[in-house]
Amino acid sequence: MFPSSLQRVPLHTDEHVNRRIAWEIDRSIEHHAAHPEDIPGRLRELAAEWDVERVLEANASALVLVGLALGASVDRRWAALSAGVAAFLFQHAVQGWCPPLPVLRRLGFRTMHEIDRERTALRILRGDLAALDPARREAAVKAFSRGAPP
Repeated sequence: MFPSSLQRVPLHTDEHVNRRIAWEIDRSIEHHAAHPEDIPGRLRELAAEWDVERVLEANASALVLVGLALGASVDRRWAALSAGVAAFLFQHAVQGWCPPLPVLRRLGFRTMHEIDRERTALRILRGDLAALDPARREAAVKAFSRGAPP
């Protein structure tokens, strides 16, 4: 069975890296709870943050294009680069792992769910859910607590 889209990258990331990313999210939430005036700026940063999937897609497509260009202009054996990158990208789509993933995660690239967890917590702190009735607000908060799918 294939892991869900929500779980596939964390399942293929070293546990200490997952813990570090979760710790950094928690520290951001704690900081912004004490300094709510910083929330709008952090939300702008989060809106611009590239998730690990986007980084993988951009790098893979760049390498495929380089392989195709070199294959057409220098030596056709360069086309193997495009084939290899496409295979790794397909492997990532199916399994959630490819060779650059461990490096990117150690560099701090997060999944969209991890980014959304921080963004949602900051919006809750800012009061964006204040207009909801208490039961719906509580359900929204629980939905984005650590480890829970959205």
